[in-house]
Amino acid sequence: MIRLNIDNHWLEVEKGTTVLEATKSLGIKIPTLCHHPHLDSSIGGACRMCLVEVEGMRALAPSCALPATEGMVVKTRSKRVIQGRKMVLDLILSNHPLDCMTCVAAGNCKLQDYCFEYGVKDSRLRSGDEKDYPLDHSNKFYFFDRNKCIICGKCTRICTELQQTHAITMSGRGFDTHVSPPFEDPISQSTCVSCGNCVSACPVGALVPRRTERFRYWETRKIKTTCPYCGVGCQMELLIKDNKVVEVAPSDGAANNGMLCVKGKFGYKFIDHPDRLRTPLVKKEGRFVQATWDEAYRLITDKITAAKDEFGADSIAGFSSARCTNEENYLFQKLFRAVIGTNNIDHCARLCHASTVAGLAATLGSGAMTNSNLEALGSDLIFVTGSNTTETHPVIGSHIKQAKANGASLIVAEPREIELAKVADVFLQIKPGTNVALFNGLMHVIIKEGLEDKDYIRDRTENFEELKEVMENYSPEVVAQICEVNKDDLIKAARMYGKADKGAIYYSMGVTQHSTGTQGVMAVSNLALLCGNIGKESAGVNSLRGQNNVQGACDMGALPGYYPGYQKVFDSKAKKKFEKAWGRTLSDKAGLTITEVVNGLDEKTIKILYVMGENPVVSDPDTGHVKRALDKADFIVVQDIFLTETAEYADVVLPAAAFAEKDGTFTNTERRVQRIRKAVNSPGESKPDWVILMELMKRLGYGASYGGPADIMEEIAALTPQYGGISYDRLEVEGLQWPCPTRKHPGTKVLHREKFDRGKGLFKPAEYIKSAEVPDKDYPYIMTTGRMLYHYHTRSMTKRVRGIDALYPESYIEIHPVTASRLDVNDGDKIRVSSRRGSVVTKAKITDGVVEDVVFMPFHFYEGGANYLTNSVIDPIAKIPELKVSAVSLEKL
Repeated sequence: MIRLNIDNHWLEVEKGTTVLEATKSLGIKIPTLCHHPHLDSSIGGACRMCLVEVEGMRALAPSCALPATEGMVVKTRSKRVIQGRKMVLDLILSNHPLDCMTCVAAGNCKLQDYCFEYGVKDSRLRSGDEKDYPLDHSNKFYFFDRNKCIICGKCTRICTELQQTHAITMSGRGFDTHVSPPFEDPISQSTCVSCGNCVSACPVGALVPRRTERFRYWETRKIKTTCPYCGVGCQMELLIKDNKVVEVAPSDGAANNGMLCVKGKFGYKFIDHPDRLRTPLVKKEGRFVQATWDEAYRLITDKITAAKDEFGADSIAGFSSARCTNEENYLFQKLFRAVIGTNNIDHCARLCHASTVAGLAATLGSGAMTNSNLEALGSDLIFVTGSNTTETHPVIGSHIKQAKANGASLIVAEPREIELAKVADVFLQIKPGTNVALFNGLMHVIIKEGLEDKDYIRDRTENFEELKEVMENYSPEVVAQICEVNKDDLIKAARMYGKADKGAIYYSMGVTQHSTGTQGVMAVSNLALLCGNIGKESAGVNSLRGQNNVQGACDMGALPGYYPGYQKVFDSKAKKKFEKAWGRTLSDKAGLTITEVVNGLDEKTIKILYVMGENPVVSDPDTGHVKRALDKADFIVVQDIFLTETAEYADVVLPAAAFAEKDGTFTNTERRVQRIRKAVNSPGESKPDWVILMELMKRLGYGASYGGPADIMEEIAALTPQYGGISYDRLEVEGLQWPCPTRKHPGTKVLHREKFDRGKGLFKPAEYIKSAEVPDKDYPYIMTTGRMLYHYHTRSMTKRVRGIDALYPESYIEIHPVTASRLDVNDGDKIRVSSRRGSVVTKAKITDGVVEDVVFMPFHFYEGGANYLTNSVIDPIAKIPELKVSAVSLEKL
């Protein structure tokens, strides 16, 4: 520790603390323009606004870049300091427009604030030669006004150090120094991803979001909430004026370190889009007509009651939602289990991470991400596989790139050359569907070369001998042939992971969405256990959850075989516990999964389907089959914020509130339970999902009564061991990571530190099995699917954001140049893509990011949608469909 004196106050700080950081502990405010808490302080001080006087130093020094030293005496408000800061403002204003009356950044401009604070009205150094650069509106989400740029460098450093995109830089020298934005050089390909972190950080009006509403910042109020998009769980502030969200700013939460992506920053306009559902709709004679809530509720309750009486409760099924809150998912499964009387409840985790729940539960005892988002920054080695992280989880992707820039090693194993592959130490461009062989090959080398953690294996695991025996068959030569990679690269990757002190594995649906997905997850777990990388900070097995609350929906029991907290429905002790709490007799028969429900509709054994916030017509495999099955349903209820493609098949549509219109919690991919807060009123007669569910439960004769989501969380905490210590009071400032069993427990950053949930970690060796469908003469290409940065899930939200939809309005297929040449296909040509399940027409995108005879399609689109082609064959354990490998043919139109 270091002792120093600031403004006649002695204090102790850790070595390496800057003077600026030290002043904060005393509540002293020092003006800053270029400073950002997560930027490297050793190269700060560009703007000089944070000048302080240090005893023994002749010149004033920038406090943001000045390390505290033992015995240092600092003055932050001396006459000399005040004059120095005034001179800085004078210099800045000498070449800055004085248009505060009309500037859109007024009220959110640090320069304006500091000029007011220090009484600086104009510059004595102004030459009269005003800058007059044209505004640049070429970006879809923000504009750049070079006239107002003060060359503080904050935007360029955030782009380089934090976002790691390197899209903007400082150019020129002397008076010509300026920020080179991504659109300045039209010849080069910009790396800008429109994350908006530079815009959020700009201290003046140089980088400004495009607006559809006119407002002044002092007219707005701020509501802190959680992003409704991917599973990172970024914290952000909604700026509200007149019951409208007019802007979004990042908040410095534990999940995101003050960063957002393009969707979080700019993708909010769906909230007040004209397409929002405003009243209940009932289908009469094939057309939707507006209805009252009473009419809609009566129709639903009559149909449910009749179906139960005639066909039994198991003739009814429900799809819950990874986009709804924990409280709403809890009530949805309670509605089905305690009120309707069936366990036929599932949600989209079945299509993304059901194999993670099954695989990690078997090997470790808990099917969740073992570590935390920010721990990537401390990893020695990061292994990314089955995840295009910078597009699907952009902020975590940036953390991985930061770790790489700071010295961590990076291995990437993917069928496509994703962004991270370009900076990887080893890139293994594997054949789709060969994950298990790859992981086994890595373990073969590690065991052969004695790189495994022998003490960890002895003390904390079991069944190693069987693993060792099975891995004998996966030599680098064999695996290189299966995966179609270079065996030397495979050996290099194995040695890197085997020798790393803190090796972290990040994976997602490229591992899970296979007919052998559970084996793939268990193989990942085997690899991590082999090297002692579970239960250790900045290491672990990190399953990246796709949607904002897919982890929470699983936790809440929106699964056919589990009550909340993964308590099995066929376990008599758990069943009695919930029967006592809910006051109803419960079924001990595991319900149907999503794919089984669709088959049940097709076979007429499922009569009624209730869908809350899901869109299976677009998201589920084999779209043609899904549509035919929905056509056969006796009755369908859809509860959503838009009339989705699935809602078109409904008999009743219920208008729900969006995330910004209700209170609740989401649980992100790192198991962090975080608040969402009501910021605006919902449109028309729409209601929060939890209110709709509570009112339906009452209509069906169950006495559900909650004063609000906080009351529901109290019930969740009482019944769910992992959430036992979670309450709204505790979540007010920062979220908590489960398991958090008691009100005094701080939450759990790293799982399995001392022991595994199952006792010892279990090695479960898995043999490589080919994908269910392989290319042949009729369908000679492998199609794999995935997500893209700009769209989210089935586009129900993002296609209603103008800038996003302008960039990517339609589907496409990525094709290697050699494959395209054989087919005489050029970039942008229309192509018919066919599989054994159907065909679609889409546009060709020629890229060497895929290999010959492998093609890629994003799944977000309905027209020309990839899921018309995908295979619905399932993993027999987790019952997850094989969305990642389908055999297709290509035909130029």
